[in-house]
Amino acid sequence: MSSFKTWFNLFTIFYVLAATPIFSLTDSSNQLSTNFLEIAKKPEVFDWMVKIRRKIHENPELGYEEFETSKLIREELDKLGIPYKYPVAVTGVIGFIGTGKSPFVALRADMDALPVQEMVEWEHKSKVPGKMHACGHDAHVTMLLGAANILKQHEKEIQGTVVLVFQPAEEGGGGAKKILEEGALENVTAIFGLHVVPLIPVGTAASRSGPLTAGSGFFEAKISGKGGHAAIPQLSIDPILAASNVIISLQHLVSREADPLDPRVVTVSKIQGGDAFNVIPDYATIGGTHRGFTNKSMDQLKLRIKQVIIGQAAVQRCNATVNFFENVGPANPPTVNNGDLHKHFQNVAENVLGVNNVNLNMPPFMVAEDFAFYQEVIPGYFFTLGMKYASPNEPFQSLHSPYLRINEDGLPYGAALHASLATSYLIKLQQ
Repeated sequence: MSSFKTWFNLFTIFYVLAATPIFSLTDSSNQLSTNFLEIAKKPEVFDWMVKIRRKIHENPELGYEEFETSKLIREELDKLGIPYKYPVAVTGVIGFIGTGKSPFVALRADMDALPVQEMVEWEHKSKVPGKMHACGHDAHVTMLLGAANILKQHEKEIQGTVVLVFQPAEEGGGGAKKILEEGALENVTAIFGLHVVPLIPVGTAASRSGPLTAGSGFFEAKISGKGGHAAIPQLSIDPILAASNVIISLQHLVSREADPLDPRVVTVSKIQGGDAFNVIPDYATIGGTHRGFTNKSMDQLKLRIKQVIIGQAAVQRCNATVNFFENVGPANPPTVNNGDLHKHFQNVAENVLGVNNVNLNMPPFMVAEDFAFYQEVIPGYFFTLGMKYASPNEPFQSLHSPYLRINEDGLPYGAALHASLATSYLIKLQQ
């Protein structure tokens, strides 16, 4: 009888607990997210972010050369009282906010600029000839510093540790891979990153579960023949003709060998050979990029590109060598968003921005992003953030354009989303 009574009491307690919704952590997370956006929009925070972004924009630095950018980041972290590790991956900075103990969640921003001459005439135009933040990485750094500012104000509420990753060399330098190789993120259980896009309005965000951006690699081939007089082609072996056949044959790799439901790209974007009208050169070079949404697709393309170039060159009596630049930098794998983190992003983004301002079915696209290296070893999530100007008279300029302009009104949204994704993720783990 006593055992039945004990069992009955336990059942009653379990029933009461099961029937009682536990909303406290979720509610506090939502409240924090709302407060974060309000804080980010305050003049003292917003003006501070704008000032930082413009200073970085005026002084762009290429991959692994971001010494002044890194110095600025460290100075701001020092002012905020945030500890950090430096150097990581040459110029990288890793900051820490919270308890200093597990669980750990990471937020990432890339720091490098592009070898582009800025054509926008404004007060804070790039001061470095031939270099520009034409991909918005100045805004990325600024928004992560903005998130650091917000998180530091709420450090006592953070149930774990937020790791701030200021990464060098995203633009083809494999900076993310080097960060991982140095063991900077060994204890991290999830990582979030974003990219500004001038195509969608300020205050909106977009992403998807699964593949988002493509894996990408580069190739260059030297096709060697035998030079001679253009008027006597029978005494030469023409590498220009061989290169032409190679280029045509490479197009068949997508149109005739790839599954139509498995998107791939092979683009030859460079061809060089000879410098005279009446001379057949000794050799010609071609180069380009190959892209796909799975590692299997990327491996198949790489194999067939080499086979086709060497084989088609041989048909024209030429020799060919193919370089995939593996010693220069690793090819980017596809960016594939974690399904569970997609649900987390949905909840947080809709709370911060509003349900109608979040696109969860963004079409995948063929650009590459080295955030994918993190996702190969850590559950990760990457999303895009709107930076479009509201004026219809403002012409659209794509990323990597010398005319790109960033709408600074979008900075608070990125800072708030960063902070909200990290804190709510840690709260969720504690549940």
